[in-house]
Amino acid sequence: MSDVYDRAKRSAVMARVRSKNTTPELRLRRLLTDLGARYRLHRKDLPGSPDVVMPGRRLAIFVHGCFWHGHDCARGSRVPKANRDYWLAKVARNTARDARNRQDLAAAGWRVETVWECEMKDEAALRERAAAWLAPPPSRPG
Repeated sequence: MSDVYDRAKRSAVMARVRSKNTTPELRLRRLLTDLGARYRLHRKDLPGSPDVVMPGRRLAIFVHGCFWHGHDCARGSRVPKANRDYWLAKVARNTARDARNRQDLAAAGWRVETVWECEMKDEAALRERAAAWLAPPPSRPG
């Protein structure tokens, strides 16, 4: 099946796709700020350049779009009809890269969290999850 857009229109549409400062990422950052968290953005010296990094907590957070990173939800499991083979391969590469980045970060002693675009719909659950990231670790007896 051919594309529904001509080359110029498709180019314009794809040029608007951002990798930084996406709406889900901005919403998570606003929530973390409301919880009093301090963080850094897009640390290029870490594998995968996590979207949000809390160095003192050794916490790296990725905010993934369900379509682009192959999440197991309605939006993530959808494959475009046009250029189907390309998109299947692209999402598979993204998923493999994500797993490699998580593994590399964990090996370096980082906690890694992933927030999916579809999880942004339930802000109360996301706030609870983020608060758990920020909670002090349980104290050891003695």
